[in-house]
Amino acid sequence: MNEHDIAKGLEVWGLQTLLDASILLGILASGLLLAQGYYRGLNRHLSLRVSRELWDLLTVLLPDLILAALFLVGYAVLNPDIMADIKMAVPFYPLATLLFAWAFILRLFKGGHEAGSSAFHRALRLTLIANAINMVGFTFIAEAASEEYLVHHASPVWTYLKTHFRSNADPVGLEVSQGTFYICFPILLLLGAWGVKLALAGMKARQSQD
Repeated sequence: MNEHDIAKGLEVWGLQTLLDASILLGILASGLLLAQGYYRGLNRHLSLRVSRELWDLLTVLLPDLILAALFLVGYAVLNPDIMADIKMAVPFYPLATLLFAWAFILRLFKGGHEAGSSAFHRALRLTLIANAINMVGFTFIAEAASEEYLVHHASPVWTYLKTHFRSNADPVGLEVSQGTFYICFPILLLLGAWGVKLALAGMKARQSQD
């Protein structure tokens, strides 16, 4: 094994670990958004006004930071070269990335930080749907029954899922990955452009008020 193989192996391991960790972070983000009543209960036990303000800031900021990380990880792995190297469930993971990005934009620019607002509930529903998609992809495709299991327990269902919806499965998985990229990547760019447009419109509105 030469240095190039070692470097490539470390790159694949790092990207795979980052992607798998992002799936868990997505579940955490939804959990944090669901725990609004818990936050209010703890807030009542804080005695200082400053500590309450910091607590309120933290409970708003932490889900946003996680959603931002999910968007960045999704963007990083949504390219043909990386999709061919690592084990992704396609089109499941890219679709979930789009939903997380949409939820992030709603929270940042559409009033989604207010727990009772319609934008908050739409963002929450988007994260829940995204997590459901990720969980199906992770459990039934990315971490489907192993080759060792299939040797002794042949299953056309598990074999079909592994060979058709894993991004690095040759040849069908690679074709599905390319098709997923052609559809999902432009949508991700459009969501990013929408977010930029909303941000610029918000800055312009604040300047006019000042």
